[in-house]
Amino acid sequence: MGSRNLVVSYQQQPREEAKQKTFVPAEGRNRRVLQDIGNLVNDRVSLQGKKPTTEVVDIAVARDVRAPAATKAPAAATKAPAAEIKKANEKQRLEDVIVISSDETEKSKPVSRRVSRKGVKTLTSILSARSKAAFGKAEDTVVDIDAADVTNELAVVEYVDDMYEFYKLTEVDSRVHDYLQSQPDINGKMRSILVDWLIEVHRKFELMPETLYLTINIVDRFLAVKMVPRRELQLVGISSMLLACKYEEIWAPEVNDFVCISDNAYIREQVLAMEKAILGKLEWYLTVPTPYVFLVRYIKASIPSDKETESLVFFLSELGLMQYPVVVKYGPSKIAASAVYAARCTMDKSPFWTETLKHHTGYTEDMLRDCAKLLVQCHSAAAESKLKAVYKKFSSDDYGAVALLTPARSLI
Repeated sequence: MGSRNLVVSYQQQPREEAKQKTFVPAEGRNRRVLQDIGNLVNDRVSLQGKKPTTEVVDIAVARDVRAPAATKAPAAATKAPAAEIKKANEKQRLEDVIVISSDETEKSKPVSRRVSRKGVKTLTSILSARSKAAFGKAEDTVVDIDAADVTNELAVVEYVDDMYEFYKLTEVDSRVHDYLQSQPDINGKMRSILVDWLIEVHRKFELMPETLYLTINIVDRFLAVKMVPRRELQLVGISSMLLACKYEEIWAPEVNDFVCISDNAYIREQVLAMEKAILGKLEWYLTVPTPYVFLVRYIKASIPSDKETESLVFFLSELGLMQYPVVVKYGPSKIAASAVYAARCTMDKSPFWTETLKHHTGYTEDMLRDCAKLLVQCHSAAAESKLKAVYKKFSSDDYGAVALLTPARSLI
């Protein structure tokens, strides 16, 4: 109804402006609200003491609509004394309201009622009451995590739930399955070394977090469809990061920057050729829901949340990205949810898994325990591992030194 009233107001605006110019001085008019247009006839009083000639015309029109065709008053009868006009206006304001209906049979039917807005229940309030009655106390435990962002247009509160429902449906298309069996020259350890190096490059260039997750996704999906010799594995890595930078960054590093960071192991033409090959194999499909897409939402649903918990979630998530078994066994949304669950267990937050997290992730605590255990094992072994890019990154004060925290005992 709101959009319909708005359209009606736009259609009637030129008529209202024409009426102002013809009958009433501009300073003698009062702006009418949308709900009154076409329904109520108000008594307009001229500020300059002039006769309200518009009331003569409006009353005549109103009477013509209410009266049957056979009993319409002649045009000459509209010139009534001012007292009679004022009396008619007061009577109409209290009793007669013309109802505008799309049904042709209802257009000419007058309805007599008093206009009152007190105690009127909107459809939204009725549906909310019914929903609360139907779900009971269980629904009350789910916190509205978007309440503070209602006025933030970038948060797209109206669509965010539908967006993440779509992400959950489409994550299967971009999910990485076991591909090392088709790669005779590459194994899981080589992949971990590449990812560890890419994390260092990512931090060196000070890139966005989205870029790192998309880079690793591009590498895995390309290796799943194209056999790559060992000597070109690093070339696949820098070409994938170049693509991710072009997709996510405002100021992307240049090709020569990646050539230099790889110690001139490849030339510029090789990087561009590999970039073209990757895009061809992936059919330019780069808009994919990575774990980072879900991490942002799930961290927001982890109430209460703080900077330390957020850093710990990203630490566990990046440790998981380095492990080939984690990436091929679990989807992006489950890796993200498991990182949040493992972080809450590490921080000993009670409860470990809330109704709000269950509602927004779609996972129960039992569904996440196996993946969370793998992430905690990675946390336990990070200090002794030879691949220390993630550990050093999250041992710094910039990330609250969360890598130095004791791993969750409940998941070891």
